[in-house]
Amino acid sequence: MLEATVMIAHPEGLHARPAAEFVKLANRYQASVRVRSNAREANGKSIISILGLGAKQGTQVTLLVEGDDAEQALHALEHFLTERSA
Repeated sequence: MLEATVMIAHPEGLHARPAAEFVKLANRYQASVRVRSNAREANGKSIISILGLGAKQGTQVTLLVEGDDAEQALHALEHFLTERSA
């Protein structure tokens, strides 16, 4: 399992549209994706689960990725969370 901790840069955090885009990106990969924030953990491929985190801009999250294409998925999702702007 690969793991990375990043800070959410998007002004909207992981709400509505950014959350949907994150899930769409995660679903491009076969690897399982989990997102941990504070004491909560979400399925990175489920919009409802991601929205349930309530992650805002500046929130630190940990990505946990496992599977054949985990390295590519982790890199893409890290980039998505840290390079988003309005």
